[in-house]
Amino acid sequence: MPDRPSRGDDARPIPQRGRPDASRPGHEDDAVYTVDTRGRRRTSSSLPPRERRQERPTRRPDPRDAARTVDGRAQRPERVQRPPERVERVERVERVERPISPVDDAPRRRRRWWRIVPVVLLAWLAFLVFSPLHAWGTVSRVDDIPSGERPAETPGNTYLLVGSDSRDDLTAEQRKELGTGSAEGRRTDSIMLVHVPAGGGKSVIISIPRDSYMPIPGHNRNKVNAAFSIGGPQLLVQTLEQVTGLRIDGYLEIGFGGFADVVNSLGGVDICVPFDMDDPKAHIDLKKGCQVLDGKNALGFVRARYSDPRGDIGRADRQRQFLGAIMKGAATPSTVLNPFRYWAFTHTAAGAVGVGQETGIRDAANILLAMRGAGNGSTLSLTVPIQSANFQTAAGSSVKWDTERAKALFTMLREDQPLEAPPAGTDGKPSEG
Repeated sequence: MPDRPSRGDDARPIPQRGRPDASRPGHEDDAVYTVDTRGRRRTSSSLPPRERRQERPTRRPDPRDAARTVDGRAQRPERVQRPPERVERVERVERVERPISPVDDAPRRRRRWWRIVPVVLLAWLAFLVFSPLHAWGTVSRVDDIPSGERPAETPGNTYLLVGSDSRDDLTAEQRKELGTGSAEGRRTDSIMLVHVPAGGGKSVIISIPRDSYMPIPGHNRNKVNAAFSIGGPQLLVQTLEQVTGLRIDGYLEIGFGGFADVVNSLGGVDICVPFDMDDPKAHIDLKKGCQVLDGKNALGFVRARYSDPRGDIGRADRQRQFLGAIMKGAATPSTVLNPFRYWAFTHTAAGAVGVGQETGIRDAANILLAMRGAGNGSTLSLTVPIQSANFQTAAGSSVKWDTERAKALFTMLREDQPLEAPPAGTDGKPSEG
C-alpha cells in the first residue's frame, strides 16, 4: 500500500483494533498508518474509487471566505446572514401643467359664483336698508304740534298727509313749466288721513276735500283749506283732531316742485286716465287710457279741477290713484334693482317732503306702505261721507259732510274696528240727490 502524504502536524498514528501495531518491534512490515480526518472535509482523493464516482461536484471555494485555524483545525468561517435588502419602489409622479379649456373651467367658475351669491345678496339688502335711512337724515322738519287739549291716543295710528301748493321754492321758469301760477302764500291741494289699524283689518286712506266746511279753532267756521293758510300745519292738525276725534300721530307734507321731481326720479309713473283731460289751468292735455306720465303731466293730473265734472271730489279720487301708482313704481324691479334710480328716488323723496316734529321713520314707512296698498286693493281708499258738494256758505261754495255717517266712520277708526270694505257713503257721492 503506498504511503499517504502527511497532512501536517495533525497526522499521528492511531492504533487500529484487530490489526498489528507497527510501533511495536518486529512488526515494521505489518505497520499500518492511518490519519485522523475527523472534523475535516473528505476530499475526492481520500474516498474510495466507488464513492469517488458517486460524489457530486463540490462548489468552488469562495475566495472571500477566509480560512482560519482553531486548535490546529481548518475551520470555515461562519457566514453572516444578511437581512434581505428592502427595495423601496418610488414612483415619481410628474405633474404636467396643461392649459384649461373654458369647458373644463366651467364647473370651477360655477362654484366660485355660488360662493359670491350670498355675499352679493347681503350687500344688496344692506344697500336697500341704508339708502332710505341715509335719505331720512336729509328731511326737513315742520312744527305740527298743536296747542291746547288734544284727543286721547287710539290703538291704531293716524297720520295727516298734505299736498301743499306753495310756490316759494319754485323759480319763475319752474312755475311757468309746471303751470302753478304766481299766487303767494300756502294752501293745500290735497288733505288725506291715513289710518293704520293695530288690531287687524286694512289700512284706510280718507280724502278730506279741501273745501270742506267746518269750525276752525279761533277763526269761526271756514273751509278746511283756510286753516292751513292761516296757521299752517299746527292749526290744520288741531282743526282735524277736533272734528274727527282722532289723535294725529304723524305729519307729512310735499310741495309742487318736490312732487314733480319724485315722479321724474322714477322715470315717470303708469296712470290710467279715466277720460280726456284738456285743462289749460293745469297745463295738461291728456287722452283717455293708460300711459306713462312725467312729472309735469302727473302734477297736472292730480291738480286738475275744471276738466273733471266731479270737481274737488274727482280730484281727491285721482290723488289717491296717483299715490298708489307712484308707490307701485317705486317697488318695481327697474327701481329696486337699479342702484342709481333707487338712490335717486329715496333721496329726492326725502328732499321733497317735510315731516312733523314727532314723526319718525317708522311712521313714514307706515304711510308709504298704506299708499302702496291703494294700488293693489290691500288699502281701502275712501272719501269722507258727503251730503252736498255745493253747499253755499259765507266762504262761498263749500263741501258739507254727512254728519251721521262721518261720525260713524271716525268712531270705527278710534275704536280700531277692522274694516274690510268701504262703509256706506264713502264713495264720494253726495247723499243729497
